[in-house]
Amino acid sequence: MLIAQDEFSAYGVSHWAVVAVFAVGAFAFVKIGRSHKDTAAAVRFSRILGIIAIVMYAGIFTYSMIPPSLGRSVPLQLSDLAAVTAAYALWSRKPWAFALTYYWCLVLSTQALVSPALQSPDFPHHEFIAFWAMHLLVVWAAIYLTWGLRTRPTWKSYGITVAVTLAWAAFTFTFNLIANTNYGFLNSKPQTASLLDYMGPWPWYLLPATALVFTTWALMTWPWKKFGAHYSESPPRLPSETAGE
Repeated sequence: MLIAQDEFSAYGVSHWAVVAVFAVGAFAFVKIGRSHKDTAAAVRFSRILGIIAIVMYAGIFTYSMIPPSLGRSVPLQLSDLAAVTAAYALWSRKPWAFALTYYWCLVLSTQALVSPALQSPDFPHHEFIAFWAMHLLVVWAAIYLTWGLRTRPTWKSYGITVAVTLAWAAFTFTFNLIANTNYGFLNSKPQTASLLDYMGPWPWYLLPATALVFTTWALMTWPWKKFGAHYSESPPRLPSETAGE
């Protein structure tokens, strides 16, 4: 009975506490981004945030390697790619990195808030903290770049993300078949409750899930053409980076 009470439970007290922390953090990162008085300040803060993200991910990934397991130690989850991409987007301010961060983190990483695939002891266990810290940080990174630094996605961003995601899905699906793993939940549904439960059995749920994600990404793109006049296509760059253009 005590063990059951110590296990993380979706929509329990700790889950709602995380949602509250997320909301406060999202508001804070928008305010921080808009408070930067010059480009250098924005770049400095985003690079510090990028370093924090990659160091945090490296620590979590290293932990997953002890002991190494084919089913959980290969960095093929989209959450792995989202963490690395978000860190690089914060550091480099490359449009393609921002594109992947925008779509992956705001749609796929936020699924952890709705249906967390977390099977570990509750707070303050280190697995609980690691899971939520990484998921929240990458979503905050996307929010900071988009609404804090006023970077906007384009239809080119959409096309890049769709192409990269399909390539990842094809590779990961094949790897899962060969290695008998389930990265990305491409080869079976997660054990915890999720939206996939309403989309039919495997492999048919992959079709509506893909259509839903790509449609959502499209709906996240078109408003910027009309309402994104005060936003740029890439995060702020240092003056030295634009001097030669």
